[in-house]
Amino acid sequence: MADIKLAYGSSTAITCTLASLADNTARECTAVDNTSNLYMDALVRLHIKLQTGTPANEMAVYVYAYGSEDGTNYTDNATGSDAAVTLRAPTNLKLVGVISCPTAGGLTYKSHPISIASAFGGILPRKWGVVVENQTAVAFSATEGDHDKDYTGVYATV
Repeated sequence: MADIKLAYGSSTAITCTLASLADNTARECTAVDNTSNLYMDALVRLHIKLQTGTPANEMAVYVYAYGSEDGTNYTDNATGSDAAVTLRAPTNLKLVGVISCPTAGGLTYKSHPISIASAFGGILPRKWGVVVENQTAVAFSATEGDHDKDYTGVYATV
């Protein structure tokens, strides 16, 4: 009998333009195609830098997951492209993470590893992506390099 263990792929960049994302707006990433790697889960990591200012309102960045069963049609009004997206109220996107931003001063806030499969009953769909919503009352840094967006695929090995 062999033991089945978790294994991790390489950290891979997610395509999502977050520079200057204004308060009360959202942006979706380009969909990640899982049809070749067949990962069981993907752990997303985000680092968000705010412009100088004092966070207010909800003082948070919300991270939602979207998916596609057929590789073409996505959750709610997501398109699978790196683009601005208007969230519906209520949204059918699944909230998978909250990055609290409680301190003033142009700081970088880092997420915990965010499981994408958890949004879909534990099974990663054939295509998936994230939506990042700014609810901090402060725009994101205008320098794209200030924001890290990556995922690590999770699979089983013997």
